Amino acid sequence: MRNYITITFLFFMLATGNMYSQNAFGEGEWFKFRIHYGLFNASYATLEVNETKFQNKPVYHIKGRGRSTGLLGLFFKVDDDYQTYIDKRTGKPYRFIRDINEGGYTKDLVIDFDHNDKKAHVLNRENNQKKSYSVPHNVHDMLSSFYYIRNQIKNDELEPGDEMRLNMFIDDENLDFKLVFLGRDTIKTKFGKVATLKFRPYVLAGRVFKEKESLTFWISDDKNKIPVKIEANLAVGSLDADLEAYKGLKHQFSIQVD
Repeated sequence: MRNYITITFLFFMLATGNMYSQNAFGEGEWFKFRIHYGLFNASYATLEVNETKFQNKPVYHIKGRGRSTGLLGLFFKVDDDYQTYIDKRTGKPYRFIRDINEGGYTKDLVIDFDHNDKKAHVLNRENNQKKSYSVPHNVHDMLSSFYYIRNQIKNDELEPGDEMRLNMFIDDENLDFKLVFLGRDTIKTKFGKVATLKFRPYVLAGRVFKEKESLTFWISDDKNKIPVKIEANLAVGSLDADLEAYKGLKHQFSIQVD
């Protein structure tokens, strides 16, 4: 079970695109997700967007938090803090922070991206060690990728079977992920019926996921591209996450009325 929430939300945030345009989100956007693991109401996770400056550059400071609740929290503590600073014009990340505790499995990293030199400078705050790694062009971290894709998806042009890819740097390695568009679906949520776009990333089978096709997620088929639902078949058990609350959307949330 170690790391399942981190890895699930990692793949929930994957994809790529060609041209960047700031359309889907803005300052003040906030999401809350309820995560179930089997019979447990395992945790809640939040994502929020604020405007600030990083090294005198205008950026979005995006913060993601996740914490275990209820019975699961009694024997498997989750306390995750993710942050990224992304350029408001290009969407590229300047700094990524990952400070997690998942059942005693901990990481405390600060990653600074130098896009001109194609380097990622990693500070491990647990042992105060610094290392640098070469990264590809247009690289993203675990959070910036999610917000990048929301500005890339052209809803009307997607066809089932379309593939998208993303260069991502995680901890100490470069990863190339493939994401496949499965089609359109209307799902029931606590807010009403929502028209969605359905995706499947091809994940690594084994320790966490049962198979390469073990993960599916849905985002709203509107200008916001809101993350609405995720389902995962894990090596042990299953997990699902649902949008619980939201505010500060840039566009009206399209909810179907019966």
